[in-house]
Amino acid sequence: MQPIIQLTNIAKFYTIGTETIHALRSVSLEIYKNEYVALMGPSGSGKSTLMNVLGCLDSPSGGEYTLNGKAVAQMLDDELAEVRNKEIGFVFQSFNLLPRSTSLDNVALPLVYAGFSKEQRVKRATEVLEQVGLGGRIMHKPNELSGGQRQRVAIARALVNNPAIILADEPTGNLDSKTSVEIMALLEEIHKQGNTIILVTHEEDIAQHAHRIVRLKDGMVERDYKNDNITTVSNRVVHQ
Repeated sequence: MQPIIQLTNIAKFYTIGTETIHALRSVSLEIYKNEYVALMGPSGSGKSTLMNVLGCLDSPSGGEYTLNGKAVAQMLDDELAEVRNKEIGFVFQSFNLLPRSTSLDNVALPLVYAGFSKEQRVKRATEVLEQVGLGGRIMHKPNELSGGQRQRVAIARALVNNPAIILADEPTGNLDSKTSVEIMALLEEIHKQGNTIILVTHEEDIAQHAHRIVRLKDGMVERDYKNDNITTVSNRVVHQ
């Protein structure tokens, strides 16, 4: 079976003045369809840089990235934009919601870029908001929602285009422990429905929800192993 993500000797460095910062050094990684992988590591380990490379938000300085059998380096800008819009769903620690827009409009935004009609956008955005337990909050703006509800809106937006891959960067970083458990239950549910999930975290208890853990240190893969002690929250979506 071909991996959906294949990294070969990926390097990323930045030059600041006369100094060169090596954020990633020769990272090789394969991720297969419907895997649930946690990228773990302390601050400065390279996990956020790796996440940006995986999400086609940043280009590596060296090495090869193959996504769904295609070399990312050979993709044109509009192809990369399409990959980011349709093939990968992003969930960020800070939610990245538009403050003046309703939940429905925030979730529907990727569909605008994908060329769907207004009727199709409303229908699909409503469906995914119901899927994440926010059917009763579709006309609420972010400041009218709790942190956990905002993250659910962000997850719904990530799901709206039916992407194969969900990239979640510290998705519980701004949430209390009870709400974190609810968000992890939701990600578990999404994984069961066939999505590949890549979770970036520095928290051990959050990483334990993944089925495979990749530990990074100083821009290199220190360990890559199957998690034999998976934490499961629930087999249903937890509603707030």
